[in-house]
Amino acid sequence: MNWPNILAMLADNVWSVVVAVAPLALLFLVFQALLLKLPTKEVARILVGTLLAAAGLLLFLTGVSLAFLPFGRLIGQAIGAAQNPGLILATGLALGLVTAWGEPAVRILAGEIESASGGSIPRTLVVLTICAGVSVSVGVGLLRVAYDIPVSYILVPGYVMVMVVMWFSEKDFIAIAADAGGVATGPLANSFLLALALGISSAMEGQDPLVHGLGLVALIAMTPILSIMTLGLLMRRRTLTRRT
Repeated sequence: MNWPNILAMLADNVWSVVVAVAPLALLFLVFQALLLKLPTKEVARILVGTLLAAAGLLLFLTGVSLAFLPFGRLIGQAIGAAQNPGLILATGLALGLVTAWGEPAVRILAGEIESASGGSIPRTLVVLTICAGVSVSVGVGLLRVAYDIPVSYILVPGYVMVMVVMWFSEKDFIAIAADAGGVATGPLANSFLLALALGISSAMEGQDPLVHGLGLVALIAMTPILSIMTLGLLMRRRTLTRRT
């Protein structure tokens, strides 16, 4: 990528950040003028934090454009060209695990769960459970691309299983699981892992990346729901065993 392309990409990212952050900042100022009436020092702190968040978002989007997207696509093309199911599965399991581990939203949710539960549901346990679910979904999703399996063949039975497990789960863990599916499909999954699947699809002869390469994020959103509700069932069973 040459400098003119980099500058054009940077300009697009700056505009995207402005469009995303400016309405929130404007809304805060409106509420401040009409309802909040916070001290000037507090308003300045919030506005500085907003600028820092905008700068971080700009850096992230730029890094994704320069590294994550091309890097993920190149890895996908390499393992797709190898035509080795074991390699594809192992790569999916490993990259799904480390990508979910690095998702900021996963850690935020886990911290909120630990705080709301008074420490009875440890943060690390929640993170590892979500990571396990994402790892399985990415491994299965990449095999789906390699073997040209329609995504509905996995999603429909998967969500039937979700409904069955939900029937036996406690309300607390159903709510946690629903949010877990959302945070797992964060910026890393939507950039690196999506590019990975598209790269594998482009390496497969006769495949259309629009048809075969997409759909991985839907699988990533499904499996943490199952893994978190399963964790809830295991914790309930352990509690009952201790009481008896």
